[in-house]
This record gives sequence, structure tokens and C-alpha cells, in this order.
Amino acid sequence: MKTAKAKADVTRVAFYARVSTARQAEHDLSIPDQIRQGEAFCERKVWKLVRIFTEPGASATDDRRPIFQEMIDLACGPDQPFDVILFHSFSRFSRDAMLYELYARRLRKAGVTLVSLTQEVGDDPTSQLIRKVVVLFDEYSSQENAKHTRRSMRENARQGFWNGSRPPFGYRTQEAGRRGDKVKKVLVVDPAETAVVRKIFDLYLGADGAAKGVKAITTHLNARGVTIRGKPFNVGTVHTILTRTTYSGTHFFDQRDSRTGQSKDRAEWVPMQVPIIIEPDVFDRVQATLKARDPTVTPPRVVTGPTLLTGLARCATCGSAMTLRTGKSGRYRYYTCSRQAIQGKTGCRGRSIPMDRLDGLVLEHMSERLFAPERLGHLLKEYLDRSVSAQAGRRERLRQLKVESTETQGRLKKLLALVETGMMQADDPVLADRMAQIRLQRQETEEHIALLERELKAQGYELTPERLAAFGRVLREQLASGDVQFRKAYLNLFIDRIEVDDAEVRICGPKAALAKAASGALPKPSDSVPSFVREWRPQGDSNPCYRRERAIFMPRRV
Repeated sequence: MKTAKAKADVTRVAFYARVSTARQAEHDLSIPDQIRQGEAFCERKVWKLVRIFTEPGASATDDRRPIFQEMIDLACGPDQPFDVILFHSFSRFSRDAMLYELYARRLRKAGVTLVSLTQEVGDDPTSQLIRKVVVLFDEYSSQENAKHTRRSMRENARQGFWNGSRPPFGYRTQEAGRRGDKVKKVLVVDPAETAVVRKIFDLYLGADGAAKGVKAITTHLNARGVTIRGKPFNVGTVHTILTRTTYSGTHFFDQRDSRTGQSKDRAEWVPMQVPIIIEPDVFDRVQATLKARDPTVTPPRVVTGPTLLTGLARCATCGSAMTLRTGKSGRYRYYTCSRQAIQGKTGCRGRSIPMDRLDGLVLEHMSERLFAPERLGHLLKEYLDRSVSAQAGRRERLRQLKVESTETQGRLKKLLALVETGMMQADDPVLADRMAQIRLQRQETEEHIALLERELKAQGYELTPERLAAFGRVLREQLASGDVQFRKAYLNLFIDRIEVDDAEVRICGPKAALAKAASGALPKPSDSVPSFVREWRPQGDSNPCYRRERAIFMPRRV
């Protein structure tokens, strides 16, 4: 009875104060002012203020607010520590009319009242109508403000200025000027982080050895203590770096909806020009390689299947893959347009060609015509001439790299001097991270210097008649005597696609691979062709069917 009387005599109040952004919370006096007005309001009403909930940097356009949810859970819980939730205005509680009504009804059932100290309304129908109109107007104002803010930020990005989020790895922000009280910032290259980005691209393309996949790059970096802003690399961060267009000079702003997180249509993205870290042609090569290695694009059967030209042969009419079809219970085997096979003549008039015939045509052409010394010399002349003419550019790049190497060594000595003088501790994690980045940058620079010096010493590819003849002879032998998988691997090195038409077959491939191989650096198929063969562990810990298969196929011991 005493508790009931006390509850009836004293109105217990929880005050909720909120601002929309963390910047407002740091530099604004709004929350202290809200609290001061709430305390004065309770004093006038002779209410007891039992709890203050403050939520800095949280938008009221949704209910994903931890402090807000804590307050609602307490109000609707069995203890009911307060009878009224007080706030400065309805917009502090919610800027979404539907959410406001849902929470108002939930609190009403729990016996808790919502009160605005600046927009007091009663409980009669007219007052409730006024409250709903006010909440709807708050929602409309929020949407209008968001629209104008987004429009300003998009225009800011179009002019090449950064909008304030954390810059991508490899960049930092730098003040570019002021417009009134607004500080305009642009992205500039961070030398230490840039070295890591370039190293990742080089590792993926095999610039200094065998090409590595995304997972292998992650292992390589973590084993050497290289971090991404203090955190270890993982497969996701490496893949993000390899696919981020920012590094090739174009950053896209406003790619996702800020409320739902869903990606917007690419036509709505705002491009802005930023300093280039990775040359566009190198970036494009990486994207093409990533796409070619994607299992959803190149399924396992394309690489490990027994059909020689699977994944290479294409219908010249519609561009669809030429897939294997059989007849007479497998006695006859054909390459057939896959679209025609699925949709009939309405999809593509298509064509079918016996598998042995197409395989023979391609192998004969590659062996007798493409790999003939005179044909190779004609194909590669322009490419090799261009390679030799680039020697001046290589010398200039070598000079720049040697300057960078000297500067990097100087930065490393300065850091060591800070430790020796006691200005930094040797076990400082910031120092360790910085040292690892500088060492990686130095290692990358030295590797590039060594590579350029080898290229300059070689003076381009030396293609003599003897070397061309030997190269052609080796390739002909491999294509003639190797098994299907081996021949298929070599074909994938030199052929991008085979277009099958009614009267002719067109073979398309890169000259660069021919030039590299003809110069004496014949690549191994295993280094260039992705493998999808499963590597089952002997103890079956990666095979969920291991125990069942063992029970079926292994004899029981008596």
C-alpha cells in the first residue's frame, strides 16, 4: 500500500536527450541545454527526475539507437522505474511517424506517458491530431534536410573534395582551402600505405615471381607483420584493395543507401578524380584476372574436365559457350552452341561441329602455322619494337626508384634515432607498425630496382631465328604428345577465345604471352591456370561425408 501511494503521489520521470551526429555532440551545447530545460520543467511540475538518457550521434530516423532501446526496455519491464519519458521536442524522440506511433502504443500499454517539454499536447482527439501533424512535419523536415545535405555532398565530390569519411587505405586527407567556415579537404597519397597497396597488386600479378592468389597474399603480408592501419589483413580486405577503382584514379561517392546499406544503381554514383596509385592498365589486368579466376565465371569442369576446348570455344553468332553434346549413347561427340541447345533455334541459329574435327583444326593451326618461326616473328615484331623503345622510360623510372630508396632509408634511420634518444619506446605498437610499413616499402623499391636493372641489361627480348624455331618446336611437341589436361593448360596460356562460325574458326589471344614465352621464359601451365581440384585431407576433417563414406567402403575389423 505504501508503494502504491508513493507511486501515485510522485511522478517519476526519465529524460531523453539526443543529437544527430557525433560532431554535434563534441562541439554543440545542445545536450546540456536540453538537460537543463528538462530539469527546470520537472521542478515546475513537481516531478522527480530519476534517470537521464543521453544519446550523442544517433539519428532519429530509425530506432537503431542503443540508449533509446535500453530506455524502452526499462520502461516496459516489470520494475517500471519511471512513469513519464520526457524530451525536448517530438523530433528528439523520433523523426519517423510510424515508429513514433508504434513506441507510443507500446509505452501506453505499459503505463508510461510521452511528454514534450516544448510541444505539450493533451489527450483529447484534437490534441492527438496536432501531435500526429507535428511528428509528420518533423519526418518531412528530416527528409528535406537529408535531400539537401546529400545534394551538397554530391556536388562537393564532383568538385574533387572529400566529404569527411575515413579515406581509403593508401590515402590521407589534406586541407585544400576554406569557403567561409567550411574546410575543404582533398585526398593525397600516403607513401607508407601506398607501398603496401602496390605490393599487393605486384604479388597478384606475379611481377617479382610466381603470381599469388588473394589468400596467399594475405598470408604473405601477415607473416611479415604488415598491417592495415594496425589490424592484420584478411581475405576480404585484400580483395577490396584489388577491386577498388580509387587506386586507378577514380573514386565513386554515394554508392550505397545510407539507411538500408543497399548498393545504388551505378548510374547514381558520383565519380571524383583522385591521385593514381595503380596505373589504369595494371588495374584492368588485375580485374580481368580476378574475373577469369572467379569460380562462378569459370566453373571447375572448364579447367579439370576432359574436353579440350571447353571455356575457349564460343559461338560466333551469339557469343555463348560451345558445350559438349553427345549422340548415339555417347558414340558421337559435338561442340554445340549452348544457347541453341537450351532455347532452340529461337535463341540462336547456332551450329554444331564434331569435337574431334574442331580439336584437330585448332591444334593443327597452332602447331603448323602459329608456332612456325616466320609467323611468330611477324606477329611479335611490333610488340617487341615497342618494348625496346620503352628503355628510356625504364631508365627514368629506375632513377626515381633509387631516389625513393634513399628517402626510405632516411626515414628508417630517423625512427631508429627516436628510439635511441628515448623519445619513443622500442615496444610501442605505433612504432612497430610504422617500421614494418617502411621496411616493406624499402623491400618493394629494391625489388623494382632489381627488376628494371635486369630489363635494361637485357635490352628487350632477343628473338633469333634459332630461338623462334626452338620455341615453336617445343610447343608443337607439347600439343602433340601431352595429355588432355596438359594441352588444355597450354592452350589457355595463349588463347583467349575461339570463335566458331559456319565457314571459319577464329583464334584470338594476347601477343604478350607469346613474346614472353618466345624470349625463353616459357611459363608453366600450373602457374597460370587456376585449379579447382579438391585437396581432401587424409583424416577427413574437411570432408563432412567422410564418416559415412568410411562406414560404407571400409571393411569393419573383427
